[in-house]
Amino acid sequence: MSPQSLLAGLLILAVALGWARLLWRQWRAPAGARSRTWRLALLLALQPLCALLLYRTLVPPTLPTRAGEMTVLTAGATRAQLDASAQGEVLVALPEAPRLRDAGRVPDLATALRRHPGTARVRVVGVGLEARDRDALGEVALEFEPSPLPAGLVALWAPERVAAGDAFRVAGRVHGVDAGSVELLDPAGRRVDVATIAEDGGFAVLGSARTPGTVRFALRVRDGERGTVEEVAVPLWIASEPSPRVLLLAGAPNPEFKYLRRWAADAGMALQVQVAVGGGVTLGDAPVAMNAESLRGFDLAVLDERAWATLGEARRAALAAAVRDGLGVLLRITAPLPDTTRRQLRAFGFEVSAGAATTAVAMPPAIEDETMALARLGPGTADAPVDAALASEAPPELSRRDLRIAAADAATGVASAADWLHWRAEGHGRIALATLVDSYRLVLSGRDDLHAELWSTAFAAATRPRGTAGPEFATDIRAGERTAICRATAQVRVQAPDGTSTRLLPDPAAGGCAGYWPRLPGWHVLLQGDEARPFHVRARDAAPGLRASTLREATQRHVGDAPQRSDAGAQAGVPRRGASWPWFLGWLAATVALWWLERSRFGRTGRRQAADPPATATG
Repeated sequence: MSPQSLLAGLLILAVALGWARLLWRQWRAPAGARSRTWRLALLLALQPLCALLLYRTLVPPTLPTRAGEMTVLTAGATRAQLDASAQGEVLVALPEAPRLRDAGRVPDLATALRRHPGTARVRVVGVGLEARDRDALGEVALEFEPSPLPAGLVALWAPERVAAGDAFRVAGRVHGVDAGSVELLDPAGRRVDVATIAEDGGFAVLGSARTPGTVRFALRVRDGERGTVEEVAVPLWIASEPSPRVLLLAGAPNPEFKYLRRWAADAGMALQVQVAVGGGVTLGDAPVAMNAESLRGFDLAVLDERAWATLGEARRAALAAAVRDGLGVLLRITAPLPDTTRRQLRAFGFEVSAGAATTAVAMPPAIEDETMALARLGPGTADAPVDAALASEAPPELSRRDLRIAAADAATGVASAADWLHWRAEGHGRIALATLVDSYRLVLSGRDDLHAELWSTAFAAATRPRGTAGPEFATDIRAGERTAICRATAQVRVQAPDGTSTRLLPDPAAGGCAGYWPRLPGWHVLLQGDEARPFHVRARDAAPGLRASTLREATQRHVGDAPQRSDAGAQAGVPRRGASWPWFLGWLAATVALWWLERSRFGRTGRRQAADPPATATG
């Protein structure tokens, strides 16, 4: 039931009660004190009249209006845009817009729509509407004439969180820069990687995360003449992840296993190593029983094709059950596979064929820039200083087994992280196949960094996932603008860079998301229980290309959202609420008349009795 219907029902009930009271009093009154017929009829008529006037005071009738068009100027609007297109009947400018012509200044779009209730269409000129204005559109149709994007970075895709020791990739798009390049700078300002801007403006650069904490990388955009166009910060949270627990199994000692084990130990992983040397003899740590309980204590099991062949059916079944429970398995294939192993892999979801020969592995080119080489190889130690000349030489050519790997079941798929690495999900875990044969040659040639990158990619693809999904943040948070933080609990707080703390109130109707208005740019910390989650807030005027692109895309999504109206409806416009004061004056006059008539003796059948004669004095 609508509020208007409820109000009408209450007023009808009040009129009925008023009529019942009048008729009851008329029936119960003595014959000489009853109202005349015309007086009773007038009292009965004034009751519904007062109710009707009160209803129209609270709910006045709507008035038809003519549909109008409003032109709204936002940031970046130019005089040329206004001159080149038809201007609406109303011209307003939001606070971010420049002062053009005689545009009326308004604090927000909602205020402009309230001042001009007949507006049926809004034409936005400039970079786009802020978040506070997009929600005010409602049923109003929207046209958008965006301003040209500034030269520089207009799109950025970077990870928010990277584990210490991992490599990361930063990609984006540059607008208005021909034959330019993009450089990735580390927190010390050294060039880590450089990429040429593609024809469509896209680029991708690589970096490595080392010490845990919050750091600030940067992207420097250069034009064709090596001039700096823009430099944009790339904030990164390097998290200290717990070391994975790895079970290393080898069917025989070889250089590939030797340097893989050395890399895993230097990376701080908790290793359990077993190497078969023939005759039933194994070297390394104490043997591990292949059962569900023991395998639950590992995050990754790495074995070669020889160790795989000696497992036996019972231990392979236990390994498969552990994978479905979340364990990761990485099988290194360094030799031709027998038919028995191929059938066993088919049971694990892989259709493996060929593999008798080897083929070359695509390797990155040599690093000719000495600054980039030092940033990539790291500082080194006093015992093992870094030789930048090694990075300027082409890395040795590696080989892999020429296997063709596909999914054994059409309903499943196989993902390829590289031409030598393939994996598929199995339950809560993953099974990966690595076909590298001689990656140890990278270490012998002084390119430990490339060797670490290769195996870090393989381990990351298969290791047991840890932790639960944390809070979700917007991709571009700005100081002074509202942002939403989702997956927040009721006891969540945000600590600003100046130390002030703000408690957030998640809204159950919004999926548990909470609104937050950061005042200062910089690193903020979300405190949720024992967890501290850093997130970065940009200054409002930082990276103008990114901000303009974000506003443009958000505004463009609202174009065409309003329902389509017919031509007649568009001309008639949206009805607006009429004035209440004439109805209020009528209700007041009718109420006063009813009050006077109820209390006067005018129109009653009996006459007023004469007053008693005054007393006579006696002498």
